[in-house]
Amino acid sequence: MSKITRHGSSAILSSAVEYHGFVYLAGMTADDLSQDVQGQTAQVLAKIDAALEGHGTDKTRLLQAQIWLKDIRDRDAMNKIWTAWLPEGGAPTRACVEANMADPRHLVEIMVTACR
Repeated sequence: MSKITRHGSSAILSSAVEYHGFVYLAGMTADDLSQDVQGQTAQVLAKIDAALEGHGTDKTRLLQAQIWLKDIRDRDAMNKIWTAWLPEGGAPTRACVEANMADPRHLVEIMVTACR
């Protein structure tokens, strides 16, 4: 049976799970909630970069992304930061939807899966 490694686990979630060379990151949100959607997106993507690096991979190995926006009208503004961050030719599969956020100050949450 293959080993599943969980990192940063609490009673309700793990911040990352590794299995068979895949890295599944939990949804990430910005720390500075005074920022607009572009500022929050930049913060989240920096956190994703750090988390992926910590698990031996990077954004060139992205397979899938799920993005939740507090207001879907912010999609174009968020996409400006997202597309600038992605490696050329390296866009993952993706869903982007509007959602009620756990904290109404959160404007974006992003969850990714990558391989090593």
